[in-house]
Amino acid sequence: MSAEVIVINRAPVLALWGVVVARRAGFAEGEALSLAKTMTGLNAQAKGRALGIFKPGGAGDGAKGKPARGEEFFVRLCSRPVPAVGTDDGVRAVTGDKVIEPEAVRKYLSGKFGDDLVAVRAAMEELAAAFEPGELEERAFALYERFRPQSPAGTRGWGAKGELDLAFIRGLAQEG
Repeated sequence: MSAEVIVINRAPVLALWGVVVARRAGFAEGEALSLAKTMTGLNAQAKGRALGIFKPGGAGDGAKGKPARGEEFFVRLCSRPVPAVGTDDGVRAVTGDKVIEPEAVRKYLSGKFGDDLVAVRAAMEELAAAFEPGELEERAFALYERFRPQSPAGTRGWGAKGELDLAFIRGLAQEG
């Protein structure tokens, strides 16, 4: 049985939350995985620039040109516009000219959460179900800010692990 509080850093928590929010919005699992991973990367880049870790237009900026396949459009996920393209397998996020495939994201989440993945996702799905899809999209990032693991402020806290409380997430669902 999984613990009620797990120790993890913020990036995989935001990625998994993005998957849950995208699924609630009607995206297929593969689409949600792709979109969520790119949304998480875009948020990390913005935070890195704010902390002075990344310079605009430099490493970590992600701007490498247009994707080779399909016409690019944007999907709003957790208040962030995510560049995407249509593929034979559905919507896929893009980073620069790279299409983000869901299997790599699935492995990433499984590796980061381990045995806790199912329990964490279930708590997040309970929270997402407390809102209509449009309202969830409007509130998704603010909800994440409430339940995300707390880590030390500043660059020394970059990538630091904190506690993720599943009971708190389920409690937010009751508030919703």
